[in-house]
Amino acid sequence: MKTEERLSIKIIRKVVFVSIVLICLLTIGAVASKSEVNYVTIVYPEDYETTVMTSKVVISEILSENHIIVLPDEVVYPSLDSKLDITKTIKIAKKSEEKIVVAENIESVTTEEILGKYVTITEKIIVEQVEIPYETITKDVSKEGTETKNAVLQQGVNGLKEIKYKVRYQDEQEIERVIISETIIREPIDKIIQISTKITSRSTRTNAATPAALEASVAGIEPKVVNLNTSAYCACMVCCGKTNAITSSGAVAKEWYTIAAGPGYPIGTVIYIPALADKPNGGWFVVEDRGGAITNNKIDIYMGNHSSALIFGRRNLQCYVY
Repeated sequence: MKTEERLSIKIIRKVVFVSIVLICLLTIGAVASKSEVNYVTIVYPEDYETTVMTSKVVISEILSENHIIVLPDEVVYPSLDSKLDITKTIKIAKKSEEKIVVAENIESVTTEEILGKYVTITEKIIVEQVEIPYETITKDVSKEGTETKNAVLQQGVNGLKEIKYKVRYQDEQEIERVIISETIIREPIDKIIQISTKITSRSTRTNAATPAALEASVAGIEPKVVNLNTSAYCACMVCCGKTNAITSSGAVAKEWYTIAAGPGYPIGTVIYIPALADKPNGGWFVVEDRGGAITNNKIDIYMGNHSSALIFGRRNLQCYVY
């Protein structure tokens, strides 16, 4: 009977021992499974680096595990008591390499001050209607021997176009205006004048009058004083698309004499420009030509060559228009 009891006790002890061993093994496995192994790059002051494998996450523990000692004149990034970040990199540098940023004279700024400096920029679409000036065409029938008198065959009518702009404003002040589109609403109708007798007109002075003669021809006439955007051109392919120097009036363009102007200035119109009084023409010019890009607020002065036209450039000049 005692023998059986002893046998039972031995069996129970074995079962308990095996159970304890199994529990220990399972605990160790669980702990091990929760430990993540990382590959960490360690960069030394001399830019030498090495990679180590570790399951630790605290910087000091990783260095200690790999027998790396930080000297007194060295600093570690991240700090020793920090945990490994997503870069998985530890940098050991000399303290002299540390970047020190000192904030000096930092003034506090309130929200109201910030909003006060904010500039509001707005955009608007604006549509304007602008008149297109008509041109005056002269029909000379004096050589036909007819007895008809001078007459207006057709009255001129200005055209009309619609211009759409995109306008930008800064604090309600216009700072930029860009043309989006132009639409012709009504084409201009030219004024046609029939001349039955030969008369002395401005066009007959073309390329013939001296500065003194031009000045004498407008004596007693009150000029219209305007500021015109003045540039220069020559008889080349770049300026005119042709090289024969033949103007819209049929005359050959003459340097410091011929002007290309918009339809608001009839052929033969005399223009005096005081700022050019020291030029060979004494500042006196005659409108003899037109231009595709010439409007009523612009004029082009004819030059003998392209370099002279470029040197003249573009200027806003006061003009006396007769």
